[in-house]
Amino acid sequence: MGLTVSTDPAARMRVDKWLWAARFFKTRSLASTAIDKRRITIDGNAVKPSRDVRIGDTVGIEQDGVLREVVVEGICESRGPAPLAQTMYRETDESQARRRAEAERRRLFREPAAKLTGRPTKRERRVIDDLRDDLRDDLRDGAVSGAGDAFSDTLDRDA
Repeated sequence: MGLTVSTDPAARMRVDKWLWAARFFKTRSLASTAIDKRRITIDGNAVKPSRDVRIGDTVGIEQDGVLREVVVEGICESRGPAPLAQTMYRETDESQARRRAEAERRRLFREPAAKLTGRPTKRERRVIDDLRDDLRDDLRDGAVSGAGDAFSDTLDRDA
């Protein structure tokens, strides 16, 4: 039990322990939870935490909505520093391209709700009130049809 990475083809290790040692998860418990939620696959098949991983296996890891595929290149019995952990696997080219594309998509198409910070400011509240007043006036004048009495009653109640 040392900090050496075994590349012996006969070497094997539990998948939850390997994911922890390769630093994909902070704890073995988190790795086991991800496996139970079917976010981890070996050679395309869902697995259990006790399943052994061997050198040459392709492990699929879904984290934050992004699927990462790595090929097992080494096995280490204990968790070591990050540079050592990175020698235990090699990410496939398709996986790297997919992660880059996803990062670019997230950068370009940000979630609109991410800008919301909670309650409206005084300026935003004034704009909302003005829009509500305009809509109420249009409903009373008959300029907007099909809104229904329930909607206009709600506007009158809010005032």
